[in-house]
Amino acid sequence: MHPFLKKLLGLNWLLLTLTLGLGVYGIYSIYSATWMRDLRFYNLQIAWFLVSLPVFLTLTLLDYHWLRWCGFPLYLLGIGSLAVTYSSAKVVYGSGRWLSLGSISFQPSSLAIVTGIIMLAIFLHQSHRLHPLFRIMVSLVLVGVPAVLVLLQPDLGSSLVWGFTLMGMLFVAGIPKRYLIVMLLVTVAAVPVVVYFGLKPYQRERITTFLNPDVDPLNTSYNINQSLNAIGSGGLYGKGFRAEDTLNKLGYLPRAAAHNDFIFSVMGEQHGFLGGLCLVVTYALLLLTGLYVASQADDDFGCLLALGITMMLFAHIFMNLGMTVAVTPVTGLPLPLMSYGGTFLFTVMTSLALLQSIWIYRKGHG
Repeated sequence: MHPFLKKLLGLNWLLLTLTLGLGVYGIYSIYSATWMRDLRFYNLQIAWFLVSLPVFLTLTLLDYHWLRWCGFPLYLLGIGSLAVTYSSAKVVYGSGRWLSLGSISFQPSSLAIVTGIIMLAIFLHQSHRLHPLFRIMVSLVLVGVPAVLVLLQPDLGSSLVWGFTLMGMLFVAGIPKRYLIVMLLVTVAAVPVVVYFGLKPYQRERITTFLNPDVDPLNTSYNINQSLNAIGSGGLYGKGFRAEDTLNKLGYLPRAAAHNDFIFSVMGEQHGFLGGLCLVVTYALLLLTGLYVASQADDDFGCLLALGITMMLFAHIFMNLGMTVAVTPVTGLPLPLMSYGGTFLFTVMTSLALLQSIWIYRKGHG
């Protein structure tokens, strides 16, 4: 059998179906959220999806082991792109997270997370004989540099993703549990200090709103309360596509975020509890598939890389869905393959392509 055909037939078809299905459903969701106002975001999402597809297919068929030789340059590129945002960032909603190349804007923090996961996987794979404490300290430096740069943009949500990813990768890397427990306790103890000294006033307000949604219902609590109203008003079956009486169409959901941060609120209103449940189950299948790919990886590097990607996706899914139903604070994290955002869509597609590559070149199939 021709090697190319063998690789093509060796795809993880469940992962491919979930990737393309969620991507297409995301485009539909953005149309549903914006058809009554502006289809620009819908058209841009289609364009980014079409750009991401050939990259996805190319990386899928390439042996992921090549990343071990260029991981450090990619990591430096990610750090450099974050640093450049301070001198020439495009400010959107009070945050300088975007760089502009002509008419195209991209968010370096999304790309930096992936390059950081690659670098961390390389280090943990090659340092298995070193003392666990040394491995933890170096890992904290590798993660801390981009996480702090992202936090200073300010982008609290993206910086929190690093915490989920780091803990998951350290656990799989064989770090003794006692060290991980100490790290977790120190992190919990440091939260009040970070909240008081390290966050912007509006970020502290988000935490206050999360703890007490009724503290300022017409200002800081408005978005989350309207999100809850929208999801609740969908009932069991939802109001349907292009319904006239949706809170989104009437403008109660934040128009600047209905197609990205609060896309689940829009779909919950349109498709109800059953539609939301189907989406949650689909994401659960995606995450379980990522964990299974990690368990079948050819080596520790592939396992760590797959686990890091899966944890990154979990952090985004958990925190985005959580904030729409007031389970987590509002952090501005997008929902993978669903929320509008060209850079993030490209990043997620690239990450899922690496998962496919790890699967194709798994034990006994490379």
